[in-house]
Amino acid sequence: MRYAILGTTQAFRDDGTPVPLAGLRLRALLTALALRPGRLITAEALIDELWADDPPANASGALQALVARLRRAIGHDAIGSADGGYRLCAAPEAVDAHRFERLVDEGGRALADGDPVKASDLLEDALALWRGAAFADLPDRDTLAVRCEELRLEAVRLRLTAGLALGRAAQQLPELAGLAAAHPLNESLRALHIRALRDAGRTADALTAYEDVRRDLADELGTDPSAELRALHTELLNPAQDSGREPALPAGAEPAPGPPPAPAAARRSGNARARLTSFVGRSAELDAIREDLAAARLVTLTGPGGTGKTRLSQETGDLLRDRWPDGVWYAELAPVSDPRTVPEAVLTSLGLRETLLHPASVTEQALGAEGKTKDPARMLAEYCASRSLLLVLDNCEHVIGAAAALAEQLLAHCPDVTILATSREPLGVPGERLRPLDPLPDPFALRLLADRGAAARPGFTVEDDPVACAELCRRLDGLPLAIELAAARLRSLTPRQLANRLDDRFRLLTGGSRTVLPRQQTLRAVVDWSWDLLDPAERSLLRRLAVFAGGWTLEAVEEVCSGDGIDAADAAALLGSLVDKSLVLADLTDDGARYRMLETIAEYAAERLDESGERAVVEGRHLRCFREYIRIADPKLRGSEQLLWLARVEREHENLRVALRRAVELGDEQEALYLLLACGWFWEMRNYYTEQLTWPAAVAALGPDPFDEPPVLEPVERGPLETPPPMGREQLDEARRWVRMMRFVTNEGGMETRWGEPEVARIGRAIIEAYPPHLPQTARRPGLMSPFAAFLSGEFERLPELADNLVLSCREFGGPWELAFALQIRAKTLNDVTEKLDQSMADVRESRELFAQVGDRWGMTEALAAEAEACSNSGQWERSAECCREAITMARELGSHQQVPLLKVRLADMIVNIGDAEAGETMLRAAIEDADEIGPAAGGSAFYGRVLLCAMLARRGTSTRATPWSTRCWPSRRSASRRSSRGCCAGSRAG
Repeated sequence: MRYAILGTTQAFRDDGTPVPLAGLRLRALLTALALRPGRLITAEALIDELWADDPPANASGALQALVARLRRAIGHDAIGSADGGYRLCAAPEAVDAHRFERLVDEGGRALADGDPVKASDLLEDALALWRGAAFADLPDRDTLAVRCEELRLEAVRLRLTAGLALGRAAQQLPELAGLAAAHPLNESLRALHIRALRDAGRTADALTAYEDVRRDLADELGTDPSAELRALHTELLNPAQDSGREPALPAGAEPAPGPPPAPAAARRSGNARARLTSFVGRSAELDAIREDLAAARLVTLTGPGGTGKTRLSQETGDLLRDRWPDGVWYAELAPVSDPRTVPEAVLTSLGLRETLLHPASVTEQALGAEGKTKDPARMLAEYCASRSLLLVLDNCEHVIGAAAALAEQLLAHCPDVTILATSREPLGVPGERLRPLDPLPDPFALRLLADRGAAARPGFTVEDDPVACAELCRRLDGLPLAIELAAARLRSLTPRQLANRLDDRFRLLTGGSRTVLPRQQTLRAVVDWSWDLLDPAERSLLRRLAVFAGGWTLEAVEEVCSGDGIDAADAAALLGSLVDKSLVLADLTDDGARYRMLETIAEYAAERLDESGERAVVEGRHLRCFREYIRIADPKLRGSEQLLWLARVEREHENLRVALRRAVELGDEQEALYLLLACGWFWEMRNYYTEQLTWPAAVAALGPDPFDEPPVLEPVERGPLETPPPMGREQLDEARRWVRMMRFVTNEGGMETRWGEPEVARIGRAIIEAYPPHLPQTARRPGLMSPFAAFLSGEFERLPELADNLVLSCREFGGPWELAFALQIRAKTLNDVTEKLDQSMADVRESRELFAQVGDRWGMTEALAAEAEACSNSGQWERSAECCREAITMARELGSHQQVPLLKVRLADMIVNIGDAEAGETMLRAAIEDADEIGPAAGGSAFYGRVLLCAMLARRGTSTRATPWSTRCWPSRRSASRRSSRGCCAGSRAG
């Protein structure tokens, strides 16, 4: 885990994904612990930091509950406890504030050692860690944050000092002017500002700035400038004494002998131009490119349009210019329309057209004599053959073949030439080293928005609306150009107004700088440029990819996007080409490659798909592809490959949602039934409660009510999902019953309050009638849900009979999984009947063995829960606790987090019965918090937990502490009754 407290507190897993931290107080607790990682902090100190002067009545209990919530969020092992206190089990390096201090210290030492390049990189990395005010979630942050804020200002000063040493005075002047105005009495910053003015050639302005600081110090403090400022003033008044100048020679003295002057061309150091804006982030990329250029003579920066490849190549050249004696030369190829003129464009960039008017060197004289007839590429190779230089070929994608040919020729004939290329696809030259450039990570994207936004609208800061600004950067994919275009719109729109209008981003994000290339002035032009470079088949594939949501696999592309000009056998090559051209991103996983598009590219592709008239056809193929995908995946979710297929279905869940939505919108009942019923089990296991509530009603509305007519009591040999469409009449009736039973089991609209009502009772009796034990359909879904009908009909006394019938039917017609399912249902119905406990235990053991036989960990979890309940009822506390712990571990492995609260409530009860009341109470409070966070999907866990907690506190003689909990029990009664029904028919929402 990594922790970020320089801004709103965040926690990140090892893979970089954020951990949800709901609530200011929870984040404040993590902040307080992260300030001192690895150190024990007393409960009293934490209470003081979390509540300052207003602690709650039971502060100790409130702190325990917060710690329990934090452990659930970031992992139990992440928070240690001992001797009445808590510690964050992490190294200082895992916390951004401590990492910031280390980087600043290393940057300062590097600067003192004369390495401004290293210092600049370290300090950039340090400052990039800041996302807002330090320790923002602590109630009393001001006292604690003072030192950190001061160190941040020192880091800025050191970074600017390194920048001056690297010759970036002109670029840094705007930032230094702002800092000088904000800190008028900080003499170090004022001195730095004056130096930057001097180094930028603005000596008069530097003298004026000195006079300003002298006056400010006199007026505010009544003091004179420091010795450093006075010495700087002397240098400004006597520039000849500057140590950077050659000392004047005495009259009549001869200069010392030295090497002859170099030829004019050899003294030229390149054609870099001053940058007009600051450079944000990319320090890691700069380090990587530096290493690439040390190891290879051709390095190509690739990435989507707008990721900042050009600017990064310029910064790289500026940073490394001393490595090549003949300089760094930039050749801008974007204006080149004819690939044959690429060598001429590079010649012009090197200044050879101008140089040849007045040739100085022998080589140039020869070029001048032959220039009119000689091949430009050959001229360029001869010129560069004896030189050591870095040639930056910028924007090669539209002349990729010509740029590749020229690069290969130069590398072959010019041993001391190195080439840095930027392109949306590789050059494909032997020895090429690729450096893909990803969009900016969130902290740097926010910094860029803050910087460009403040330039467009003085006074703008991302802290005014951090949520909207973060949404802007995320939805713009961290593309620097898109963020800069959005920042320009901040002159007239707020961040929230901008974020709310990003669905129309191509119309909104226009009006970029008038001085850049036309293709960089609007977001649409950026993507149009890439589109125009595609061949017809690539365009067809790109626009068809817009039907996917959340990514896709190659197999899905072959099925969905082939036809009408694209052969399935060519899909892999075409997809690879789009990856090479940075329009599609490839993520390699242990389960194979998965592909996705940035949101901006996906929206553009969707527009092109609409224009093509292909949308309906391609969406139809997408629907059928994912209907078959989930139909085939459904049984695998209950077998030995359960964890693998859970992960796969999770990755495709967005595609499944889209397919189901399309089926409902089209009114295609059968397709909708297939998708809904096959997704149901996954939704139950992964707690997609909203889907379970929403979609059954929408799909049921597409067809007639099967309970309006008496059931046909004939054997149905195949279930609704066992064959692809179309369903036969019997299968369709089964599917229609299934979807309506899902509605009742998910308890839409508080169904338990209507149990026994005439209409609901009619449906309950119809379900019982439709699934007698002698029919094979009773032994598979949806027949497995038939015991639940006892609740709907109000005939609760029939529950044991229906459970017995279900077991009989499954023994005759079902497979091992179906029998295991029926047995654990019956076990739960018998757990509260003392004389039936032996039968319950026998069912549990057989169920668990069968689930283990087929490899269903969900089933094993349910069987363990049933065994825990049976052992509890028979007084076997230790075994019950052991079963609960095993079940909790399995449920978490499966991602079935909605099952955990009830298991923890039961475990807490067992711990109390074993004799550890304090540990039991702590766990019980944590379980109630879990249930409250999960909501209705946790069933009656919160109610059950509060009832137990009230009883526990009352038994211990603390009735005053029990009273608040007892009053909170009653709102949970409805969910409790729902849980009681689900307890006897676990998993029936999908089953």
